[in-house]
Amino acid sequence: MKQIVKAADMLEAVKEARNQGRSIGLVPTMGALHEGHLSLIERALGENDLVVVSLFVNPIQFNNKEDLEKYPRTLEADLKLITTLEGADSKVIAFAPTVEEMYPADDGCATEGSKPAIPQEQYHFGPVEEVMEGPRRPGHFNGVAVVVRRLFDLSLPTRAYFGEKDYQQIAIIRALLEQIKYPIELVACPIVRADDGLALSSRNMRLSPEARAIAPTIYATLEQAAEMAEYEEVDDVKEWVLDTLATFHEINPQPNGLRFEPEYFEIVDARTLQPIAEWSEAGDLGAVGCIAVWLDGVRLIDIVKF
Repeated sequence: MKQIVKAADMLEAVKEARNQGRSIGLVPTMGALHEGHLSLIERALGENDLVVVSLFVNPIQFNNKEDLEKYPRTLEADLKLITTLEGADSKVIAFAPTVEEMYPADDGCATEGSKPAIPQEQYHFGPVEEVMEGPRRPGHFNGVAVVVRRLFDLSLPTRAYFGEKDYQQIAIIRALLEQIKYPIELVACPIVRADDGLALSSRNMRLSPEARAIAPTIYATLEQAAEMAEYEEVDDVKEWVLDTLATFHEINPQPNGLRFEPEYFEIVDARTLQPIAEWSEAGDLGAVGCIAVWLDGVRLIDIVKF
């Protein structure tokens, strides 16, 4: 496996591969890898001649300074984990740039004192960014779009792989590709879960043992919601999910006052991500329920398909 930290070296490596007619898969990550990430890398390895795995904590997609500071950074462990995959030694480039390398001051980025340069480009995605995560995390999706486009420009991928846990992010990347007209295939991959149902996430490692023990309640509640959809109205299912999680601690008292604090649960059209009021309003892809819940100071997201 080759490790690259310089943007110019990254671009040179993939240009050479492209000139040889080789296909390239990109797996964008912020590190702190887990089995979910590995499933993306494995799929990319099976479908491409070369795979670029980016390991970069992107500061401009965080609208919470504390969340950025606490985000796990485990580069050495990440690199070792990638090498456990068959074919990784010969086919993977691990791209782990610094913030300054990704956002150089001489590349149209504004600087403020000794702080890293900040990209100035702005993207607008219309209704798909005006729901759920969008209004609750101002600037987040623009930060995602900026870094993903830079990764596209530096890795020249044939295909790019994203996990469905970040369901709205996939819609944003799809909209980005439509705007910039890059011929890249976006590959959405199923969520990988722990044996107890919790969606794997780098943020899970920040949960206390007590919080980790009850975190699977989130998906268990979503599974029940999917069953309820057979006979309950949309609004009733939404209300039940929010109430079930918000009152969980009352029925099941937890140590240290642990409790679920639902931020939102929306049932939306799976393609447009716009809320639906009736099940019949869902289009060809059906409906999906998207949730964000705080637990133990950690914000967890998940989805369920109806």
